[in-house]
Amino acid sequence: MHLVGQNRVMGRWGTRTGPEVPVVTDVGLDEAGDLCRRDPVGSVLVAARLEALAAGGADRGGGSLWGVRRDGRLEAACWAGANLVPLAAPGDEESLVAFASAARAQGRRCSSIVGPAHAVLGMWARLRPSWGEPREVRPDQPSLVMEHLSAVPADPRVRRSRPEELPLLLPACVDMFVEEVGYSPLVGAPGAYEGRVRALVEAGRSFVRVDDRARGPQVVYKAELGAVSRDVVQVQGVWVAPDRRGQGLAAPAMAATVRHALAVAPCVSLYVNRFNDRALAVYERVGFTQVGTFATVLF
Repeated sequence: MHLVGQNRVMGRWGTRTGPEVPVVTDVGLDEAGDLCRRDPVGSVLVAARLEALAAGGADRGGGSLWGVRRDGRLEAACWAGANLVPLAAPGDEESLVAFASAARAQGRRCSSIVGPAHAVLGMWARLRPSWGEPREVRPDQPSLVMEHLSAVPADPRVRRSRPEELPLLLPACVDMFVEEVGYSPLVGAPGAYEGRVRALVEAGRSFVRVDDRARGPQVVYKAELGAVSRDVVQVQGVWVAPDRRGQGLAAPAMAATVRHALAVAPCVSLYVNRFNDRALAVYERVGFTQVGTFATVLF
């Protein structure tokens, strides 16, 4: 199944401009799923949440799923949880105006706005006057995909994490988070972050390479299948121990992660900061290609 052709990434959305339209919150999971399938890679963060709700027996998104309908058809959506994730066609300014108005009325509850760059940056332009300066804006994050095994030989030591390895894994996850975001996830509500790491391990979505070193066993590589839908799995939290970087570990480890991920969904995706030249080079070597651009506004 090919998901990343032009009709999947951009062409089936259509565009629309005009005056502000109302946001609805009675969005059915089926119609939201149909919307996500117009761009499975760009919408994976939302699609994964929708499928989790459906697996729990829900049929609607409730207050966490905002929508814009035109002529009875859902044309744009925004997941409003710990992160805001807007989905709208390029050029659909009226939906971004509507979502920004809803976000202002609710007040800022999110830690970030993340998703396809045109939607994130368009929504943020309308929120910035009232929400003030963010901690950081990352406007150019290439969205990369693979739909096949890598030509790079997979590292056989990369495997699923085990629950008893949480004391080894958690420090690596914290180091990755601090390096990527700039503060510790253990500040404020440490149990919530540890619970997220534990849940990924228990779901079989956390992958590691553990080496025996002078100080004992140590995680030298880790990655998670952070968002999983029936069509796309998004790899998140990729990290190599600092003293093992530049030694040829990353590409074989990522090739192994791709192999595991393709057993879950037919397309593997991730996004990375444009300024991270080393990571981009590794992903290109593994076989990823760019199909779009994400953006993130961090608070």
